[in-house]
Amino acid sequence: MSIETKNRDVTRIDNSVHRNCFVCGKFNHQGLQLEFYYDKDEEVAFSQFRLDDWTQGYKGIPHGGIVSAIFDCAMGNCLFSQGLSGVTAELKVRFKKTIDLHKKAVVKAWIKNSSNGLYILDAEIVQDEQVKAFAVGKFVDKPELRNKQDT
Repeated sequence: MSIETKNRDVTRIDNSVHRNCFVCGKFNHQGLQLEFYYDKDEEVAFSQFRLDDWTQGYKGIPHGGIVSAIFDCAMGNCLFSQGLSGVTAELKVRFKKTIDLHKKAVVKAWIKNSSNGLYILDAEIVQDEQVKAFAVGKFVDKPELRNKQDT
């Protein structure tokens, strides 16, 4: 699936407090280095990516921990897009179909609910117009992390 951004209000998410993140950190050269964007029209954070052989668990299948990390990061970037810095309290992942290596996939995350600094987010990974996996996460806002820069 490709994200159509033409004529949409889409901005790159500033994740400068997360520069060394395994999933989205620009300075982590051993990581995935995904770029996340926020679509204001759909109110979702998203990234397009391809997983390569080095992300395998079983032969030809991405490791579930890698997929879970992508969900965690997508949800975190969704919070960044709202000026928040949350930490994961809980993450539940449901794998529906195998994500194919070497093929474009899209992860999307959105805030479903919030109350008193607790945020519930949903996310999905879509490939070939099929939802391959989805997740629900609970995040706690940590304002003290907003101004900490990775070094």
